[in-house]
Amino acid sequence: MDSGDDMDALPQPRDDYTTGVLDEGSVPDDPIELLRHWLDAAVAAEVPEPTAATLATVDRDGRPDARVVLLRGSDERGVWWFTNRRSAKGEQLRANPVGAVVAYWPLLERQVRLRGPVEDLPDEESDAYFASRPLASRIGAWASEQSAPIADRAALEARVAEVEHRFPDGPRTRPPDWGGQLLRPGQVEFWQGRPARLHDRLRYVRSPRGWDLQRLQP
Repeated sequence: MDSGDDMDALPQPRDDYTTGVLDEGSVPDDPIELLRHWLDAAVAAEVPEPTAATLATVDRDGRPDARVVLLRGSDERGVWWFTNRRSAKGEQLRANPVGAVVAYWPLLERQVRLRGPVEDLPDEESDAYFASRPLASRIGAWASEQSAPIADRAALEARVAEVEHRFPDGPRTRPPDWGGQLLRPGQVEFWQGRPARLHDRLRYVRSPRGWDLQRLQP
């Protein structure tokens, strides 16, 4: 086989990144504090879906998988999202309870990566979040066996109608397999685009002392 001369080349944009800088002297000791600052900046900049992030997992056979989730909270423990725990990602995390999260905000020329073990969020926190969801989202959580095959769209809509009939006033409690998942990062890396691809990369690594900070080559 040749070197690929017959293949169509992809466009090669070469925009320089000039929005900001990232240096060791201006960041907090705790990476979650910086993450919250970046999330707030993305919201203020009206970035579309500012809490969207790619969650990567590994299945029982060691094959990687990834999908976009919406981060719904963060604190000193880490970051979390909500899902059907019997979904593909839920089953993968049951088999291999480790994950990686990547959030990218192109308008701000920023990226953050987190890696670490994943565990279920406490029931009371999942209960409280479910109760705060819009009615349609609560119905959808009961109607959908996330990731399971279904015959067609009409079958899904029939399941929604069944839930609406079952809960005339809307479901008040979450489905048994639905809840939050918490990633406790052992590493957090912040990436700020810079000109000539000489980007700023700062990585926090958890240690017995707390967090150690490293600069990485771009």
